[in-house]
Amino acid sequence: MEKVATALTIAGTDPSGGAGIQADLKTFQEVQSYGMSVITSVVAQNTTGVQAIHHVPLEMIEQQLDAVISDIPILAFKTGMIANIDMMKVIAEKIPQIRAPYVMDPVMVATSGDALIEAKARDFLRERLLPFTSLVTPNIPEAEFLTGEKIDSTDDMKRATVVLVERFGAGAALVKGGHMEGEATDFLYDGSSLHSFSSERIDTKNTHGTGCTYSAAITAYLSQGLNLYEAVKAGKHFVTAAIADSFTLGSGHGPTNHWAIRKEKVKQ
Repeated sequence: MEKVATALTIAGTDPSGGAGIQADLKTFQEVQSYGMSVITSVVAQNTTGVQAIHHVPLEMIEQQLDAVISDIPILAFKTGMIANIDMMKVIAEKIPQIRAPYVMDPVMVATSGDALIEAKARDFLRERLLPFTSLVTPNIPEAEFLTGEKIDSTDDMKRATVVLVERFGAGAALVKGGHMEGEATDFLYDGSSLHSFSSERIDTKNTHGTGCTYSAAITAYLSQGLNLYEAVKAGKHFVTAAIADSFTLGSGHGPTNHWAIRKEKVKQ
């Protein structure tokens, strides 16, 4: 019997389909990993922003986690939106049971600028959850908060990756350069080596859910046995293709195209 790669996402929802749980599951499917999900918050959002958030009761979050952990082996997992400290405590208690690579997308603010995490929870995320990670994938504003240092250059980005690992205990750190000018370059520090991943910057406003999609792709590739460098490289390719072939949908920042990678394969 063929072994099935399994990946779990723990995050909030996006009914418009571009970000959150929906983006993660689409990405898992396109990478051909079996996707599972634990919902932390039900979010009313679309391409223009967040309209409302309803947090799932803590007991239900725990029951969702127990249901998956007790039944199906998890080969890699990721977290996205975890809105408050109480949720983080529940998840932190379950992580040691999973025993698989953990990718943290430290979701703090939506593309629209709406806050997705309580301010006091940010410190808890850094202090309690970050040390569990195999990889943390902040954009520049998120990396600035996590490190407490301003990032204005690629040298600052490189330093931030090292700080996240050596000072704050992340297993590895990928600081993404989407907020910089020029090539879209991301830097990965794995505790011993620094790597860079670059792609042409794509002139589009359709970037809704890019962080979710990128981290989900990395998670899926890790679930299939790729090492960290290979998973990030493949994830970078996946999200670049998704942005390049993105959709002009809605009135705000349109979503990326989660099946763009499939179209590449057809052309080959």
